[in-house]
Amino acid sequence: MPGSLADYLAKNYLTADPVTERPKKKRKKTKAIDTAGSGLIIADDDPPDIRSLGNTGEDDEDRPYFDTSAKTAEFRRAKKSSWKTIGGTPGQGGSEQEAADAILADAAAERAAQQDPDDEDALMIENEDDSAGRMESGARGGLQTAAQTAAMVKAQEKRRKAEEAQYRDPSAVNEKSQETIYRDASGRIINVAMKRAEARRAEEEKRVKEEQAREALMGDVQRQQREERRRDLQDIKAMPLARTIEDEEMNEDMRARDRWNDPAAEFLTARRDAGASVTGRPLYRGAFQPNRYGIRPGHRWDGVDRGNGFEKDWFTSRNKKTRFEALEYQWQMDE
Repeated sequence: MPGSLADYLAKNYLTADPVTERPKKKRKKTKAIDTAGSGLIIADDDPPDIRSLGNTGEDDEDRPYFDTSAKTAEFRRAKKSSWKTIGGTPGQGGSEQEAADAILADAAAERAAQQDPDDEDALMIENEDDSAGRMESGARGGLQTAAQTAAMVKAQEKRRKAEEAQYRDPSAVNEKSQETIYRDASGRIINVAMKRAEARRAEEEKRVKEEQAREALMGDVQRQQREERRRDLQDIKAMPLARTIEDEEMNEDMRARDRWNDPAAEFLTARRDAGASVTGRPLYRGAFQPNRYGIRPGHRWDGVDRGNGFEKDWFTSRNKKTRFEALEYQWQMDE
């Protein structure tokens, strides 16, 4: 085992000389420099550090001496370059010149892209990862290259100019952005066009149901008369404006009408068969109570009037009014 700690450290870790062979360090004495004649004053404003304080100590002779300029085996490692050669081996001739030319070409291309303000293709970045997170402003998080940052700034500027143009020119805003969005109580968007279509469909169904209910209240004779009027309107389009006595169709129509107060109708030679109705069904051939519309009962009627007597009262009231008018006229003539 070595005789002292200094010898052990110097042997295993340092290349310093043994302590016994090291000469004693002599204290350096600084001489006062007369700067009065030269007019130059050197003032050290730096604060004293630990190294300077350690050098000014009085016990420099008792401290061990270390040679910091020497290199130990721990730091004696082979230097290996971390640069990789692309397109050839490091030993090929002219590789440094090719690398320099490639760097100059890239710099020239980047400078040309920055000097072209109308280049819209600069906004597109190759191999851009769309799955990366973005902040609220639209900027991409994480480290970015200079090209990505420039493209992001140009895209934001273009978007801002488009928004300003829309605010300055309201006609440039499309109709979809101006459409009002309606929501229900749960927050879901209501499709106004679909709701309007459903409302129109419900209104159409309601109108059809009302028409069907009105049709159900009508009788067979009323339906037949309505169809006849519709056919007549279609035939009128081809008829002349003036209809004379030679119009056989009009004559037949007027002869076929039943008038309860027309006694001359009995003298007509050609009459319609009273055994069938307008609908073609057989009629009742016995006596019956007259009605306002002149409709005869069907052949299955048993002769019992099951109405409320309105038709009878209606005819009685009209006959009474007519009789009173005739009596009043006679009394006026007698006076």
